[in-house]
Amino acid sequence: MLNFTVGPVMSSREVLDISAESAPYFRTPEFSQMMLENEELMLRFLNAPEGSRCAFLTASGTGAMESVVMNVLSPADKVLVVNGGSFGARFVQLCRLHKLQVTEVPVGFGHQLRADQLEAFAGQGCTALLVNMDETSSGLLYDMPMIAEFCKYNGIMLVVDAISAFLSDPLDMEGLGAAVVITGSQKALAVQPGVSVVALSPGAVERVYSNDEACMYLSLKEALKNGERGQTPWTPAVSILLQINARLRRIESSGGVEAEQERIAGRAQRFRALARDLGLEVVAESPSNAVTGVRAPKGNARQVFSTLKDDYGIWVCPNGGDRADEMLRVGHIGSITADDEAELADALRDLRAKGIL
Repeated sequence: MLNFTVGPVMSSREVLDISAESAPYFRTPEFSQMMLENEELMLRFLNAPEGSRCAFLTASGTGAMESVVMNVLSPADKVLVVNGGSFGARFVQLCRLHKLQVTEVPVGFGHQLRADQLEAFAGQGCTALLVNMDETSSGLLYDMPMIAEFCKYNGIMLVVDAISAFLSDPLDMEGLGAAVVITGSQKALAVQPGVSVVALSPGAVERVYSNDEACMYLSLKEALKNGERGQTPWTPAVSILLQINARLRRIESSGGVEAEQERIAGRAQRFRALARDLGLEVVAESPSNAVTGVRAPKGNARQVFSTLKDDYGIWVCPNGGDRADEMLRVGHIGSITADDEAELADALRDLRAKGIL
């Protein structure tokens, strides 16, 4: 099967070889050294400010989102959440679940956030803003420089879910003034799902240590303490952490973050050119490099998804809820070759010729 979803994605042979091996014992100096290297590379790739830390959680991206809500934020915070899709709504749900003072900044599905929408909250005592940099339910990439400028001017802590955006789109943690950046293993890192990564600025680290504990397993305080010696407080997804190390090393040796972004951006541009040729409308006003959402012109997105899967051996991303028949999403991350792209293009052209697309 070819996998053109936005996660889990296809992995390289190097990563797959690691996954085929038994997980080694991890309470060793060798594993600790590898984990310290993971932290150093992650912070460097994010251009995190000096003194920042990284926590590796055995959890999905949602687990990291919840961990940040519980550990970095507190009941004293007044939180803004940019909500333009399923993942913005998830941040809202998490904040409400943990009894935080939260206000939504609603954004139309696939539409870009406007400066005036944020300015309405200037001077309102807001202390934190949470945003999904790439709202992958629509494929939209938010205007992060504009959001960052608003946060800096108003003294608001910026928390960025970059689970799909890391390595796909330009992301400068220090330049944005972001206090927290979240990502996950199964997206552009292109390893198996199960590990999420939370990068914290010095100010965010201070918040974690000063806040009361709200949980045990997702405690960032425990993760940071153990991370000082290259360890985790609980048994981690050992093999996935080894895979992450292999991927970070490979990215470094293959031109670094910018080169990786260029490869992913090239795939996105080629697919969107194909979509235009096929008469498919791109949903997002400002699409991310990670994924492209397109409308099914005949309102049969579920049929297109099933036909690609069953007849062509290709996975793309369906949408749920009231958009299940309206749109599909095609991912551009993972170990995708030019031949893979050509096979997807041929399949979509074939569906068009058969009157399905």
